Amino acid sequence: MKRVFIIALCLLSQQFAKAADLPIDSTIKNKAAATVNPNTANAALNLVARELFPIGGTAATAPDLTTLAGKLAAIQKEVHLDYNEYVQNYIDIYTRHKDEMSHVLGLSQYYFPIYEKIFREAGIPEEIKYLSIVESKLDPFAVSRTGATGPWQFMPATAKAYGLGMDNYVDERRDPIKACYAAAAYLRDAYMEFGDWLLAIASYNCGKSNVERAVERTGALDFWVLREQLPPETRNYVPAFIAMSYVMNYAADHAIEPKQSSILGKTDTVLIDKQITLANVAKALSMEVKDLAVFNPSYKKQIINGTPESPKRLIIPHTFEVDYVVLFAALTDPNAVIPVQPKRVIPVFVPKPTTISPAIATIANANIHVVKAGENLVDVASTYGLDIDELKKWNHLRGYSLTPGRKLKLAADAVIEPTVSADAGRNG
Repeated sequence: MKRVFIIALCLLSQQFAKAADLPIDSTIKNKAAATVNPNTANAALNLVARELFPIGGTAATAPDLTTLAGKLAAIQKEVHLDYNEYVQNYIDIYTRHKDEMSHVLGLSQYYFPIYEKIFREAGIPEEIKYLSIVESKLDPFAVSRTGATGPWQFMPATAKAYGLGMDNYVDERRDPIKACYAAAAYLRDAYMEFGDWLLAIASYNCGKSNVERAVERTGALDFWVLREQLPPETRNYVPAFIAMSYVMNYAADHAIEPKQSSILGKTDTVLIDKQITLANVAKALSMEVKDLAVFNPSYKKQIINGTPESPKRLIIPHTFEVDYVVLFAALTDPNAVIPVQPKRVIPVFVPKPTTISPAIATIANANIHVVKAGENLVDVASTYGLDIDELKKWNHLRGYSLTPGRKLKLAADAVIEPTVSADAGRNG
């Protein structure tokens, strides 16, 4: 332990030396302080402590999962998840609103794979995806009192600067894919300037210029040191992000379960090169236009104004037994008259249950489901959180209707024992 403290002091002295000799932009890149003052010393010591003493224990010990600080340490990746009273306050707030968090947890199963892919491509830590919950609760239609719009809450000027289009037909701030690309670009720029992800996150809320001024006033590049120099909302913004990271990873510890969402399941993407209406497409899919709009929130008038030069993206959910002739007409003919379609079954998937359901527990093989009256393949897939295509493959099925009493495999290697009737062997 004595040796570790000596190393810490050596590293700290090196930070002071760099701070005295380097200009401000160089110290930003090196995560050191700009000048030697009490705040600078605190920031440098904090940086050294983070390296040598991770939250929840020393470098040689595992995090203590009986404490909130230890739990944050266990999920920490690239972004420092510091624990203090500000973070605790937001953990308390979020865990009290269980219904709201259950709703967000359900939505995250659709949105987070999109955000994770984009962040990986852009070199942004995937855990920053939780920031979108703090911003909008994953609501693409969210609008703040100041006019920030969409899941990543872009103001018009910033949106335009990062390539998001806005006109009479489209507001790309509401497009989860395009808005996430813009958010990733902003965060990457902020990190390149400040060299710290928490400061990049802070700047996402209050702008880079406010963080720059706070750095100049304090000479520090540690959020917790310059926190009081930031706008009031931003002081709580970073703690809220850390708290949300905790809650989303430990929801089950607080009896928060994901709520079923209508936007879960597989989707298809179609490029539209003419003007069509969401209403016609929804009618062809036999679904409500408001439900189709959730998949395509950027179209302000529910009209897709694509052109051959600039086709627009349309996302549609998988449906069963769709009339593709009717759907093709809705996608290609602006003047098509779409007849009323029979009710379609749109699969909605929910997470796998944490406990074995009664339907499984009643039989010897826990990988077999016995079909009940009125059940179809969608019901079974939803119950166990399974992929419908895999269920069909494992059970050699073509359609989606099921016969009551039939045994279904719930895993590729499941074995269905042959049923022996009371008359077996009588004529053998």
